Amino acid sequence: MTDTPQRDIWTVSRLTAELRAVLQQSFPLLWVGGEISGLATPRSGHLYFNLKDSGSQIRCALFRNKRNLLRFQPKDGDQVLARARISCYEPRGEVQLIIEHLEPAGVGAMQQAFEALKAQLAAEGLFDNARKRPLPAFPRRLGLVTSASGAALRDVLHVLARRYPALPVLIYPVPVQGAGAAVEIAETLRLADRRGDCDLLILTRGGGSPEDLAQFNDEQLARTIAALNTPIVAAIGHEVDFTIAEFVADRRAPTPSAAAELVSPDGDTVRERVRLLHRRLAKQHAHTISRLAQRVLDLTRRLQLQHPANRLQQRQQRLDEVVLRLDAATRAGLRQGQHRLHLLQTRLSARSPAATSMARRERLNNVSKRLGRVVNEGMRRRREHLAGSTHQLQIVSPLSTLARGYAIVQDSDGAVIRDSRQVRRGDPIRVRLASGRFTAVVQDGEPTGETDRDS
Repeated sequence: MTDTPQRDIWTVSRLTAELRAVLQQSFPLLWVGGEISGLATPRSGHLYFNLKDSGSQIRCALFRNKRNLLRFQPKDGDQVLARARISCYEPRGEVQLIIEHLEPAGVGAMQQAFEALKAQLAAEGLFDNARKRPLPAFPRRLGLVTSASGAALRDVLHVLARRYPALPVLIYPVPVQGAGAAVEIAETLRLADRRGDCDLLILTRGGGSPEDLAQFNDEQLARTIAALNTPIVAAIGHEVDFTIAEFVADRRAPTPSAAAELVSPDGDTVRERVRLLHRRLAKQHAHTISRLAQRVLDLTRRLQLQHPANRLQQRQQRLDEVVLRLDAATRAGLRQGQHRLHLLQTRLSARSPAATSMARRERLNNVSKRLGRVVNEGMRRRREHLAGSTHQLQIVSPLSTLARGYAIVQDSDGAVIRDSRQVRRGDPIRVRLASGRFTAVVQDGEPTGETDRDS
């Protein structure tokens, strides 16, 4: 009886694990050149992308500890050089490159020269904060050293016009790229410093390739900036761009607009208060994210203690897929924070001086109306009292007595005649009636008895 040979059946996990081991052991670190495509940036800080050429492509993974060492921000379409080792992502059975170092294609020698000059000037103390001068809080006049036709000039002037239009600006036009630009920039800076027209300078230009920014890595330009007596702010390129000129300058701004923000004061305290509340909210949110990230980091460290480094990287990729799904949950927390900020802004508006002034003006109007009603009521009562007094005076007035048919009789001297014995026959008398008067002559008269007077 023939024995049936025992078959060695591999699982898929065993096969992919062996494949990864063979690939890692068979290939040393390689330099691979190609174009980035399909770039993904999960919250963990790792980067995943394809590196391709005209004929093929391969998956790549750049983990956070290596990404933090990059001096540029990779994006789709970039031509790069990658120093990597070959591995296999076991859950999918995919061959991939584990990136150890990444740099733009064609800038290796330039980058080495940059690092060498940076180290030399740092050793001489040109980057020390102790030698850098403080910026004036309210500049008397600002000198702007840049291209007269560049977007950086328009950005700076736009921000200054919005924030501090009273600040005079003196423009020193210079070329900001090309052969000889560094020499002209240095000469212009020395001229501006020597004339002393400005108490603050901004050296700026917009973004560009490393070759476009190379003139700002010139050694003589760096030494000129260090020797200036006038404080200077440098804003070269975008936020991710760094030049020697910025390291030597008294302050660095990430963009031309940020430089204008840095040197121009802003007296709008209400808007500053809102920005402060926003920063507090962002800090609180960042603290929550940092706490969650720290927890992920702690779990990662526990995995590092329990598993080999290659196994950890496999788990990290799985973790990234989960974290990407958790983004939706964190957005809900951000919306709640934004709602809270809106409520705080509404409360701040309600307590503003304008709202308080309006409330007090309304209260004053109410008091004025009440005072008007009190004055009118007092005037009405006084008119009624005056009318009553007038009526009483009219009752006891001699004119009222005359109106009832009586008369006032006077002699020729104007004395009132109260007794018939005051006149004799033929004496002239004057008689005043309620309406008019006349004269007469006494014809006869007789005294009135007691009985008549009583009646």
